[in-house]
Amino acid sequence: MSCAAPSAAPTSELLAADQKKQNYYQSELETMARDELEALQLKRLKATVANCYENIPFYRKAFDGLGLTPNDVNSLDDLRSLPFTTKQDMRDAYPFGLFAVDVHDRVQRLHASSGTTGNATVCGYTQNDLNNWGDCFARCIAQAGGGPESILQISYGYGLFTGGLGAHEGAIRMGSTILPMSSGNTKRQIQMMSDFGVDILACTPSYALLIADTALEMGLNPATDFKVSGAILGAEPCSENMRKEIENKLGVKVIDIYGLSEVMGPGVSCECSYQDGLHVAEDHFIIEIIDPQTLEPVAEGEWGELVFTTLTKECSPLIRYRTRDISRIIPGVCSCGRTLRRMDRISGRTDDMLIIRGVNVFPSQIQQVISSFDEVTSYYQIILTRRGALDHVTLQVETVPDFDFDEIRKIEDLAHRINSELKSNLQVAVDVKIVEPKSIERSEGKAKRVVDLR
Repeated sequence: MSCAAPSAAPTSELLAADQKKQNYYQSELETMARDELEALQLKRLKATVANCYENIPFYRKAFDGLGLTPNDVNSLDDLRSLPFTTKQDMRDAYPFGLFAVDVHDRVQRLHASSGTTGNATVCGYTQNDLNNWGDCFARCIAQAGGGPESILQISYGYGLFTGGLGAHEGAIRMGSTILPMSSGNTKRQIQMMSDFGVDILACTPSYALLIADTALEMGLNPATDFKVSGAILGAEPCSENMRKEIENKLGVKVIDIYGLSEVMGPGVSCECSYQDGLHVAEDHFIIEIIDPQTLEPVAEGEWGELVFTTLTKECSPLIRYRTRDISRIIPGVCSCGRTLRRMDRISGRTDDMLIIRGVNVFPSQIQQVISSFDEVTSYYQIILTRRGALDHVTLQVETVPDFDFDEIRKIEDLAHRINSELKSNLQVAVDVKIVEPKSIERSEGKAKRVVDLR
């Protein structure tokens, strides 16, 4: 979603009345005056830089190579002179080379990426790190309309993936009742959701849609039969049409959450009920948007690569971590009253870009195009193969249940219209294949949108 703040600010009386409806978890921090917030950021940035320089050889070497010391950081603008950190740096430091504390001393938990393309990226958490992480996710629970009285069904996967345990920490800090379902066994998920009166669901968008569709197949109407009112969805892209489909089928308000294990996990930023950008937990992270080619900052409101610096992490602090995610800072102030800056929803990644006949395309752009067709669902797959020396792209798109699949002309017409729209919007031609309902494999975690068979 890329809507900016309304051009006309609400009156102070209306804003005050509206803020009473907003759920805050740490209102003093979430509504802090900008100058106070930036003073807090600078204080914490200095401490983080000193921690990195004194306790992590990688950062000492990087600083020394640039002729810098922690004493050179005297303003937030000085951050721009500091070195970047990349995922490859974390892989090269496997397993504990970027830890600032002894793993046998203060580390309470370890998380790691899958490591399917090299060494895993390993992140450690002290007890303070876990508390801060929990506070960040607890804010998201509040922004989804939840509170201490809520029952939170966590259908993110538990384990090395940060999703499940990140939500779990947030619910502990909030004081909510936790239903730790993890992913899988969807019919049981639905039974528990109904029987236990769950009001907040946390999972991936594709799994939320699977829960909704499965419930409807079971003869239930989640929008009326369940008490769930808010859904905290993240870990994968979700188009606006997909969001609306989930909201209509489940009868919920969908709140987009962002995070990544290297920086912390889910809760780095999250939407409020206005769904007008994700509020960044700026007391814990400094956000930058840079041009991925020049590495220079872009103007506020322009799209670029997200870069985060942690401000409170004790075990795995990171300076200017390049996420490869594409977003922007949304100008203006949100109507909810929070003063934390907002980032837009992720539009793609610099490293999942497809080059189709010389044109750079992100899967999220293809998703946006097909979401405009009422005849198809949000289930799709991009299949990459090789034909001779050229890459070949097949887009499988699944129809809605009431689509007349016996009419060959309708199938051909739909494929032609989708192909034309892709050409018009993205300047690419792909082999569009219309497939029957439920023929694309459902996911209980992150949906596998791109299948590379090259």
